[in-house]
Amino acid sequence: MPDTTLLLSPEVRDALDAHRPVVALESTIIAHGLPRPRNLAVAEELEALVRSGGAVPATVAVLDGRAHVGLDKDQLERVAGDPSVRKLGHRDLAPALATGASGATTVSATAFLAARAGIRVFATGGLGGVHRDWVRAQDESADLRLLAGTRITVVCAGVKSILDVPATLQRLETLGVGILGYGTKHFPGFYLTSSGEPVDWTVRTPREVAEVMAAQDALGGPPAALIVANPVPEERQLDPELHDRVLAEALSECRERGIGGQAVTPFLLGELMRRTGGASLEANLAAVRGNVRLAALIAAAR
Repeated sequence: MPDTTLLLSPEVRDALDAHRPVVALESTIIAHGLPRPRNLAVAEELEALVRSGGAVPATVAVLDGRAHVGLDKDQLERVAGDPSVRKLGHRDLAPALATGASGATTVSATAFLAARAGIRVFATGGLGGVHRDWVRAQDESADLRLLAGTRITVVCAGVKSILDVPATLQRLETLGVGILGYGTKHFPGFYLTSSGEPVDWTVRTPREVAEVMAAQDALGGPPAALIVANPVPEERQLDPELHDRVLAEALSECRERGIGGQAVTPFLLGELMRRTGGASLEANLAAVRGNVRLAALIAAAR
């Protein structure tokens, strides 16, 4: 029988027991989103940013069939340096635990495990969503349905700009997932400050976000997530014209080569990084840093 007990680091357990602020961090960006050895440096930087905001970082991963919430130095180095570490979504957790596998957690897996541990705030880069040409392929990220049933606040820079942003927003509305624009009336575009799509609600301080979370809890009802859409600063965004041109070229090549299914996202993100000379990666990291800083302040404001 697989052991499904969560292994909380001593620091995370002590913080939760004492009702001190904790911020969950995904590990896919460490294992699969950045080149080595920069990935480890970024992982350590993000944890330091959480601490500087007055919260405890809880990086989530599965190691040898055990789900960890909060990693020590050696475990973080293993996730960053072991090429055999898999990429785990929520649906992959049961097989990973049953077979003793090790994997980095995506948004859906991190949100699920963090919420199960009692953590309410989670910082990431960009969410998954509804893919372009959905009518033909019906390709939609597992992030959306998982967030529809998980009471957690996710601080992100919107959804990945390679997706169908209007369709994703409509899907989130259908699923009852709340969205707050942080200091903006437009939904962010991940690499871009704005996707051009409006948001219904705008907040301007971590305290306001915390008050929305408190109202969520008081109201009860379905345990849906709350998305805090935090745009990358304009001076740090990818040049919009370059973004649109490169994305159009990459989408065209994707169709020509018959790339589909789960292969689409890594191909497009890889092409964006290659064709922008790494500028897309820097915009991504700027967004993640801003989200982590904000998440710590929100957790501390509760």
